[in-house]
Amino acid sequence: MPQLSLLTPLGDLTLSEEDGAIVSLDWGRVAEQQPTALLRDAAEQLQDYFDGKRRHFQLPLAPHGTDYQRRVWAALQQIPSGETRSYGELARALASGPRAIGQANGRNPIPIIIPCHRVVGADGSIGGYSGHDGADTKRFLLDLESRDPQP
Repeated sequence: MPQLSLLTPLGDLTLSEEDGAIVSLDWGRVAEQQPTALLRDAAEQLQDYFDGKRRHFQLPLAPHGTDYQRRVWAALQQIPSGETRSYGELARALASGPRAIGQANGRNPIPIIIPCHRVVGADGSIGGYSGHDGADTKRFLLDLESRDPQP
């Protein structure tokens, strides 16, 4: 599986591609890099995101998961940058339960690009985050998205 690592403000991230689509984004660096045009494009879009120049990703995504998980992940992609939704709001929209939303959210294999960090507690609390450094990473991403885009 082709992979490409990049250095970001959150540390090293590794993108993985399968059959012409991004299938995962993981924290850490892999030894064997196999850059493809798609992986280079994805890395560039991520760098633009971290530089405050991009709010939306335009990449083919194919996250591995159940039909239910993919429904949740599709709903996450509909949350605009700079906004959040509660687990309960997503649960009502998907005719599900907040706990099931949280479990699917935590299993998101393409964090940041599929913005699971935009889901918060009903009281506006930050909630958990399964990514590197947990809630601190989630706060960083939400703060980044709350700023005005750079030209």
